[in-house]
Amino acid sequence: MNLNNKTIWITGASSGIGEAIAKELSKLSVTLVLSARRKEELERVKQECADNKNIHIYPLDLEDNNKAETWVADVLKLTPKIDVLINNGGVGHMGNVIEMDAQVERKVMEVNFWGQVMLTKAILPHFIERNEGLITTTGSILGKFGSPGLAAYAASKHALYGYYDSLREELRGTNIKVMMVTPGFINTNVTLSSYTSDGKVLGKNSVAQEKGMKPAELAKKFVSAIEKEKKSVLIGKWETFSVPFKQNAPNLFYNAMNFLTQRARKKD
Repeated sequence: MNLNNKTIWITGASSGIGEAIAKELSKLSVTLVLSARRKEELERVKQECADNKNIHIYPLDLEDNNKAETWVADVLKLTPKIDVLINNGGVGHMGNVIEMDAQVERKVMEVNFWGQVMLTKAILPHFIERNEGLITTTGSILGKFGSPGLAAYAASKHALYGYYDSLREELRGTNIKVMMVTPGFINTNVTLSSYTSDGKVLGKNSVAQEKGMKPAELAKKFVSAIEKEKKSVLIGKWETFSVPFKQNAPNLFYNAMNFLTQRARKKD
């Protein structure tokens, strides 16, 4: 896909992966719409972009996804068309199933799954009317397997693959494309800002996250995948090998995961 003169809407654009994608795309001749909850952070990202003349700010909270049709209508007042939707907003949590408040788990599903799905459903009529468009969705390697302390997060990401793989097949024969992006460990604050079992902010990052790929490097690969019209792309460092490892040797994989989890807990 040639991105010149395209209008691209990014959710979760106030930090981390979304911020990096916005900055990478701003080097091209595109119009950007940046969305997240924090307007002041969206304004900061806009000012730090390479070219911020064609950037619109539209704050929203993906937990309020029943407003998705209104969001789409509002954005189409800012710009006459939308060519690419980058579903990137999300939240994390840390806590065992037995300890997690169900409301925290519901919030994770509401934002990570339903937030993306409802926005997609709201924008589809615009894409169908024009018979063109691209929907990209940010999953996770934890959408490919589970991990202790991250059950609801992993579930939300697993659900995205089932939904968007199905949607891609429903759209076969049209010019509307669907791309799933699977990041590994990326050096962002997603763990730092995750929710604890009682809904408080964790305030502590993981070692894996801190050693992960820089968001700017991921953003380059992300944009390249869009331009190459890939259906699916796995982006990260050594941890990306965990996906085929689990598929081909699940028993060995989970034994290895248990060993690494126990070792990490001893260090804590």
